Amino acid sequence: MPGTIQQISTRIAYQSRWMTVREDAVRFPDGSPGTFSVVDKGEFAVIVPIHSDGRVQLVSQYRYPVQGRYWEVPQGSWEDRPDADPEELARGELEEETGLRAGRMQRIGHYYQAPGYCSQGYTLFVARDLTPGMLDREHAEQDMETASVPLPELLAMIEDGRMRDTTSLAAIGLLRLKNLL
Repeated sequence: MPGTIQQISTRIAYQSRWMTVREDAVRFPDGSPGTFSVVDKGEFAVIVPIHSDGRVQLVSQYRYPVQGRYWEVPQGSWEDRPDADPEELARGELEEETGLRAGRMQRIGHYYQAPGYCSQGYTLFVARDLTPGMLDREHAEQDMETASVPLPELLAMIEDGRMRDTTSLAAIGLLRLKNLL
C-alpha cells in the first residue's frame, strides 16, 4: 500500500485508567526513520438528542484541560467496559448525563476524534422519541447542567463561542448536511 508507515518499535511513555501515551519508532515509505507520539483512548459515543419539536438537548460542564465551561452534546465512554456495544453505550450516556431515554436511536457513523495524534474513535447517534429517565452522573460531572434549545439558539451558541467542543460541532454540522437537524 503506497504511503504505509511501518512501526519498528513502541514504548509506553505514560499510562492511566483513561489513556496510554506511546512513542513509536517508525520507518517511512522512503526508508527514513521517524517517531510518532500516539494517545490511545477507548471508543466513545456521541449523542444528539432531538425532541419532537426540534429542540436539541445539550449539556454544559467545566472542562479542566481548557479551563472553561462550554455547551456540548452528550458524549462519553465506559472505562470499565471498553468493548460495550456502541448503542448501549450511547443510551447509557444519554440517560446518565441528561436524564432522558431514547425510543429510537439512529446510528450515523463512526469517526475519529483527532487522527493526527490519537487512535480514539466515536460512534455518532441521533436520539429521538425522548422520555424522562434516571439522571445518574459520575462524580466528575457533578457541575453538569442540561438545557433543551431550539435550533436557532443552538446555531447562535456555535457562532458566539458558547459551544467549542469540536466533536459536538462536527456532529451538528454533519446532521445539518444530512438534513437530520
